[in-house]
Amino acid sequence: MDMYPLYNSIRIAFISTAVVLVLGVAAAYFVVRLPKYIKGIFDSLFTLPLVLPPTVVGYLLLLVLGPKRPVGAWFLNVFGIRFTMNWWSAVFATVIIIFPLMYRTSRGAFEAFDGTYEQVGQTLGLSAPYIFFRIVLPCCKRGIIAGVVLSFARALGEYGATMMISGYIPGRTATISTTVYQMWRTGNDVLALKWVLINIAISMVILMAINIVEGRQINVRIKGRA
Repeated sequence: MDMYPLYNSIRIAFISTAVVLVLGVAAAYFVVRLPKYIKGIFDSLFTLPLVLPPTVVGYLLLLVLGPKRPVGAWFLNVFGIRFTMNWWSAVFATVIIIFPLMYRTSRGAFEAFDGTYEQVGQTLGLSAPYIFFRIVLPCCKRGIIAGVVLSFARALGEYGATMMISGYIPGRTATISTTVYQMWRTGNDVLALKWVLINIAISMVILMAINIVEGRQINVRIKGRA
């Protein structure tokens, strides 16, 4: 049994999650501080990939990054870089697909944050980066951690956009999801089921881990009050 799809899926999920952790948190912190009407515009824009079919996202990426499209053709001709049918092509698609999950959970955490702490920090002359990293983020870490877990789990199972921009090439671009489809399409139901069970097992481990972390945080909070 070739384990490349597992390795590739985890690799893509880790990279994509790391990217949206930075982008999603930054976008959420930026949006919650905007006026109401402007906030609604940005919120709709950042959440749009959540409601679009993944194949539509993949198609839009192909319109931009395809080898015969302006951006894709320029990079191919000038630098020899092809943005499609590579394992890392899936990162572009996965980042767009999971970004709304990281953004919305982070935004919810920032909206629940008591702004009084931030004001006190400003009164004490603390710098904006210090307040953000030492006050805001620690207070909002539960929501951000939840966003990371959800984003990673979703990235691990991404299929539609990934299939369109990176395809299925054994040993090169294959992921768990694309392998399941390929095995089913070729009538290899036994191998397809094995990959499905592997995906379920990984997802369960991730969810159990976050439950353990949350349980420890609750116990620490209860002991602190006692």
